[in-house]
Amino acid sequence: MRLLHTMLRVGNLEESLKFYCDLLGMKLLRQKDYPGGEFTLAFVGYGDESDNAVIELTYNWGVEKYELGNAYGHIALGVDDIYATCEAIKNRGGKVVREPGPMKHGSTVIAFVEDPDGYKIELIQLVTQGSAAKQTSQEQLVSQ
Repeated sequence: MRLLHTMLRVGNLEESLKFYCDLLGMKLLRQKDYPGGEFTLAFVGYGDESDNAVIELTYNWGVEKYELGNAYGHIALGVDDIYATCEAIKNRGGKVVREPGPMKHGSTVIAFVEDPDGYKIELIQLVTQGSAAKQTSQEQLVSQ
């Protein structure tokens, strides 16, 4: 078995795609409308679905807001330079809700950003150099 995707319901697909693609550097992998069910699915991620877990953004036509509840925690992304990443996100209009710094009761450097629907995304400073793919994704994010 392997993890395929995580599904998030979103109230504005275009705003969510801007956040995940433009601010976090993911790619729109595929998108399809389902007129009979009145919903659209968009899959975003850092690599092909055959090799990487991705996020499925589900837009139910006409639903603009969801109650997130208290069970959802966050999605975590590893970054090579958490400070530069947070600055790039803020400079492009993103919302950093916890500035970079050591986690409570630990030494791992983390930050949190929030997507347009209020979902939290944790950024975790990678300790060692990541793979070429991770570095390329991070460079694309910081340079955008």
